Amino acid sequence: MDVQQQILLAQRAHQGPGSDVRALPGLLAVAARGAPIRMVLADAEFDSEPNHEYIRQHLGAPSIIPAKRRGIPNGAIRNQMFRAFPKKRYRQRAKIETVFSVVKRKLSSRAPGRSLTIQIRQALLLGLAYNL
Repeated sequence: MDVQQQILLAQRAHQGPGSDVRALPGLLAVAARGAPIRMVLADAEFDSEPNHEYIRQHLGAPSIIPAKRRGIPNGAIRNQMFRAFPKKRYRQRAKIETVFSVVKRKLSSRAPGRSLTIQIRQALLLGLAYNL
């Protein structure tokens, strides 16, 4: 999402539970088509050295993702995040959580469709309705 305009730039829906760590580069590639990416803020779920490298090398943007493991993490960028995490810049992430909350509270917290395909479509439409 664009933190300044508070609009969704890319979204993905799937049956849970599951990890989205590998989906981040694809979502960012879609988002980059619609707006320039100046910085990527993500929660610890997306913490991986390949994600940091993709953001920094392919998008040319800083990546701010907290290290999720105890101890010193593997990888140069993850280790940098662990040693000197930019807390002040990461505070913008609260706006992202606010948008998630608004979508769930105002539009619906679940997709009532009977089939998984319909539920996924309904979930994606919630994001579209939020942007409108």
